[in-house]
Amino acid sequence: MKYKSFYSFLFVFLFIGVFSFSAQNNTNSSNQIKNLIAKKRAFNKEYGFGYRVQIFYGGETNARKSLNKFKVNFPGIYTKLLYKAPEWKVQVGNYKNKLEADKAIMLFSEKFEGVIAIPLGK
Repeated sequence: MKYKSFYSFLFVFLFIGVFSFSAQNNTNSSNQIKNLIAKKRAFNKEYGFGYRVQIFYGGETNARKSLNKFKVNFPGIYTKLLYKAPEWKVQVGNYKNKLEADKAIMLFSEKFEGVIAIPLGK
Protein backbone atom coordinates (compact mmCIF):
# COMPACT_ATOMS: atom_id res chain seq x y z
CA MET A 1 0.00 0.00 0.00
CA LYS A 2 2.85 2.39 0.85
CA TYR A 3 4.51 1.76 -2.50
CA LYS A 4 1.29 2.41 -4.38
CA SER A 5 0.80 5.84 -2.80
CA PHE A 6 4.50 6.65 -3.27
CA TYR A 7 4.34 5.81 -6.98
CA SER A 8 1.11 7.74 -7.35
CA PHE A 9 2.73 10.77 -5.72
CA LEU A 10 5.82 10.41 -7.91
CA PHE A 11 3.70 10.13 -11.07
CA VAL A 12 1.68 13.26 -10.18
CA PHE A 13 4.85 15.17 -9.28
CA LEU A 14 6.55 14.29 -12.57
CA PHE A 15 3.40 15.04 -14.57
CA ILE A 16 3.09 18.49 -13.02
CA GLY A 17 6.79 19.19 -13.58
CA VAL A 18 6.65 18.24 -17.27
CA PHE A 19 3.42 20.18 -17.81
CA SER A 20 4.85 23.25 -16.09
CA PHE A 21 8.04 23.10 -18.17
CA SER A 22 6.13 22.87 -21.45
CA ALA A 23 3.87 25.77 -20.43
CA GLN A 24 6.93 27.96 -19.76
CA ASN A 25 8.43 27.07 -23.13
CA ASN A 26 5.19 27.97 -24.90
CA THR A 27 5.05 31.32 -23.11
CA ASN A 28 8.65 32.24 -23.88
CA SER A 29 8.38 31.33 -27.54
CA SER A 30 5.08 33.09 -28.10
CA ASN A 31 5.10 35.44 -31.08
CA GLN A 32 3.07 37.98 -29.10
CA ILE A 33 5.75 38.16 -26.41
CA LYS A 34 8.51 38.49 -29.01
CA ASN A 35 6.60 41.27 -30.78
CA LEU A 36 6.01 43.12 -27.50
CA ILE A 37 9.71 42.93 -26.60
CA ALA A 38 10.68 44.19 -30.08
CA LYS A 39 8.27 47.14 -29.76
CA LYS A 40 9.67 48.03 -26.32
CA ARG A 41 13.24 47.94 -27.63
CA ALA A 42 12.32 50.11 -30.61
CA PHE A 43 10.58 52.61 -28.30
CA ASN A 44 13.60 52.75 -25.98
CA LYS A 45 15.96 53.22 -28.92
CA GLU A 46 13.91 56.12 -30.27
CA TYR A 47 12.89 57.88 -27.04
CA GLY A 48 15.40 56.69 -24.45
CA PHE A 49 14.46 55.21 -21.12
CA GLY A 50 14.80 55.99 -17.47
CA TYR A 51 14.00 58.99 -15.29
CA ARG A 52 15.50 62.13 -13.84
CA VAL A 53 14.20 64.13 -10.93
CA GLN A 54 13.38 67.76 -11.59
CA ILE A 55 14.02 69.90 -8.52
CA PHE A 56 13.42 73.35 -10.03
CA TYR A 57 11.54 75.06 -12.85
CA GLY A 58 11.69 78.86 -13.22
CA GLY A 59 14.09 81.78 -13.67
CA GLU A 60 17.83 81.53 -14.27
CA THR A 61 19.03 83.05 -10.99
CA ASN A 62 16.91 80.72 -8.85
CA ALA A 63 17.80 77.76 -11.07
CA ARG A 64 21.51 78.33 -10.46
CA LYS A 65 20.89 78.76 -6.71
CA SER A 66 18.93 75.48 -6.64
CA LEU A 67 21.67 73.71 -8.59
CA ASN A 68 24.36 74.89 -6.17
CA LYS A 69 22.22 74.06 -3.11
CA PHE A 70 21.65 70.56 -4.50
CA LYS A 71 25.37 69.99 -5.14
CA VAL A 72 26.15 70.98 -1.54
CA ASN A 73 23.43 68.78 -0.01
CA PHE A 74 23.79 65.79 -2.35
CA PRO A 75 27.36 65.64 -3.67
CA GLY A 76 28.16 63.02 -6.26
CA ILE A 77 24.68 62.91 -7.84
CA TYR A 78 24.50 63.89 -11.51
CA THR A 79 23.04 67.37 -12.10
CA LYS A 80 21.88 69.05 -15.29
CA LEU A 81 20.84 72.66 -15.91
CA LEU A 82 18.49 72.99 -18.89
CA TYR A 83 17.10 76.04 -20.66
CA LYS A 84 13.98 75.97 -22.76
CA ALA A 85 12.78 79.51 -23.43
CA PRO A 86 11.70 81.19 -21.25
CA GLU A 87 12.27 78.84 -18.29
CA TRP A 88 15.20 77.05 -16.68
CA LYS A 89 15.09 73.53 -15.24
CA VAL A 90 17.35 71.71 -12.83
CA GLN A 91 17.25 67.94 -13.24
CA VAL A 92 19.25 65.49 -11.19
CA GLY A 93 20.14 61.80 -11.18
CA ASN A 94 19.80 59.01 -13.70
CA TYR A 95 17.28 56.38 -12.59
CA LYS A 96 16.43 53.17 -14.42
CA ASN A 97 12.79 53.09 -13.37
CA LYS A 98 10.07 55.16 -11.72
CA LEU A 99 10.45 53.36 -8.40
CA GLU A 100 14.09 54.46 -8.07
CA ALA A 101 13.13 58.01 -9.04
CA ASP A 102 10.30 58.03 -6.48
CA LYS A 103 12.71 56.95 -3.74
CA ALA A 104 15.01 59.83 -4.67
CA ILE A 105 12.05 62.24 -4.66
CA MET A 106 11.33 61.32 -1.06
CA LEU A 107 14.93 62.15 -0.15
CA PHE A 108 15.16 65.38 -2.18
CA SER A 109 11.77 66.73 -1.12
CA GLU A 110 13.19 67.30 2.37
CA LYS A 111 15.28 70.18 0.89
CA PHE A 112 13.31 71.17 -2.23
CA GLU A 113 9.62 71.84 -3.00
CA GLY A 114 7.76 70.70 -6.12
CA VAL A 115 10.11 67.81 -6.92
CA ILE A 116 8.86 65.56 -9.75
CA ALA A 117 10.06 62.58 -11.81
CA ILE A 118 10.68 63.26 -15.50
CA PRO A 119 10.81 60.42 -18.05
CA LEU A 120 13.93 60.67 -20.20
CA GLY A 121 13.60 61.25 -23.90
CA LYS A 122 16.10 61.84 -26.62
